[in-house]
Amino acid sequence: MTIAAHCLSLSKIYGDGDTRVTALDAVDVEITAQQFTAIMGPSGSGKTTLMHCLAGLDSVSSGQVWIGDTDLSQLSDKDLTRLRRDSVGFVFQAFNLVPTLTALENITLPMDIAGRKPDQEWLDTVITTVGLGDRLKHRPSELSGGQQQRVACARALASRPTIVFADEPTGNLDSKSGAEVLGFLRKSVDEFGQTIVMVTHDPNAASYADRVIFLADGHVVDEMFNPTSASVLERMKAFDSKRA
Repeated sequence: MTIAAHCLSLSKIYGDGDTRVTALDAVDVEITAQQFTAIMGPSGSGKTTLMHCLAGLDSVSSGQVWIGDTDLSQLSDKDLTRLRRDSVGFVFQAFNLVPTLTALENITLPMDIAGRKPDQEWLDTVITTVGLGDRLKHRPSELSGGQQQRVACARALASRPTIVFADEPTGNLDSKSGAEVLGFLRKSVDEFGQTIVMVTHDPNAASYADRVIFLADGHVVDEMFNPTSASVLERMKAFDSKRA
């Protein structure tokens, strides 16, 4: 079993004194390669903070984070930027597409910035899988929300990153479009061997994952393998009743 990313004793603290908030408290997590992992928890549990720290988007207060064999704490800002560009894919709730670029230009943008030519065969495979072959010349304003998010997914996968982080990727989508995006993420694991880490509050979205990590009050409190919507919902209800 290969570990794509992991953290040891990861803590993240915001503020000082009366405003001090411990978002993560000595968290240990391993993300298995070529699996789909969902991170869930109530609002304020630390799930998005955990994802941002694992992805190198946010610094840690203490502890260590690795992507593959690389200790992020040992990297300069320049090297960390390069790692995120070359080894990490991102899918956000807000799509984050450049409105003046076409769908294809948005997909290849990270590689264009890096001065690298895409692997055309792989790029064609990704575009075919997300079903955007006839929309590549359209700008974001000419695409539906679901299509825009599929562009964002294709952009995340086009450079064949070590790991893809998705933060509430279906939060702005209707159920049909959301299912299409989740189906693509699932397919990218099953058929392409991709590693996906997704933050979500939706039990149905979590059911697409191989494993669910549950957070509460900055701690990992449980995990579940082979989840279903019903089993995740029951687990979340149990956490809510304990907090109440």
